[in-house]
Amino acid sequence: MQLSMPKASEQCITMNSFMATTARIFVAGHRGLAGSAIVRNLEARGYSNLLLRSRTQLDLLDPSATRAFFDAERPEYVFLAAAKVGGVLANRDFPAEFISENLNIQNNVLESARRTGVKRLLFLGSSCIYPRLAPQPLKEEYLLSGPLEFTNRAYAIAKIAGIEMCWAFNRQYGTQFLAAMPTNLYGPGDNYDLQSSHVLPALIRKTHEAIQRGDSEVGIWGTGTPQREFLFSDDMADACVHLMNLSEAEFDSMISIPEMAPLINVGSGQDLTIRELATMVTSVLGFHGDIVFDSSKPDGTPRKLLDSSRLFALGWKPRVSLKQGIQLAWDDYRAQLQQARE
Repeated sequence: MQLSMPKASEQCITMNSFMATTARIFVAGHRGLAGSAIVRNLEARGYSNLLLRSRTQLDLLDPSATRAFFDAERPEYVFLAAAKVGGVLANRDFPAEFISENLNIQNNVLESARRTGVKRLLFLGSSCIYPRLAPQPLKEEYLLSGPLEFTNRAYAIAKIAGIEMCWAFNRQYGTQFLAAMPTNLYGPGDNYDLQSSHVLPALIRKTHEAIQRGDSEVGIWGTGTPQREFLFSDDMADACVHLMNLSEAEFDSMISIPEMAPLINVGSGQDLTIRELATMVTSVLGFHGDIVFDSSKPDGTPRKLLDSSRLFALGWKPRVSLKQGIQLAWDDYRAQLQQARE
């Protein structure tokens, strides 16, 4: 499937290349939203030695299988994008799976990477690691400064444990592990299931189906008042590859700040209310009916806007606007529907 996305040369602000294009690079979770975008970015930059395994080929929940893979393949760089993810209702209803699966994946991959001498590892987390009522925008130092949002507490704690594990390994073993916290992602290969998806793909599906049925209204979960930040997945991937290609001095500055976790935010720097988002989605898709909010459904955290100034100072900025990204995501959703019919 080919989407009319900006070319890699248009997306990439810099082409710094600490990683050799022949380096052995393991992208864990390469079929997911984040992982697939990272693979596209690496391939566009000319990386030719990517280590890619589906879950049937390598179950990262299995410590023995993970150890055997690292022993055999000896990756030099690792993007840890494999995770159990879902929207607010999925997090609320299946907390045991969200904490146990993510902890197991992280533990297995990080330990194997440490043991086999991986040069650099980028661990992908989520903006939900920050306290529910932390000051906005969210700075990296706000980690563990207050109570978490209850609806995704289990997932957040798992990701916080991954950050702490990166930090502990760096201090004790001298590893080069960096944790990147992306804001809400959307884009090609997203999950559009209404019970487990995040808000933006759910809005796209609901609006698309309302158009197809000729409905006069589209229903949205929650009150519409929470504010959210969004980042197109290919922009996120470009930021991740940019981080992994930083010079030794720049990368070291990210992971060696005294008494601060090796953590960097990855966001767009702008947010909007869910009501404003719904209005934008219906406008892009051409739906002219009413938007109805269901206040019986949970809102989640009132606001989550990342302070990505540290990343921006390293020479990276997002390139895909939210309106453009919604159009690209809708194209992807319709392509998925077409493939399902074929």
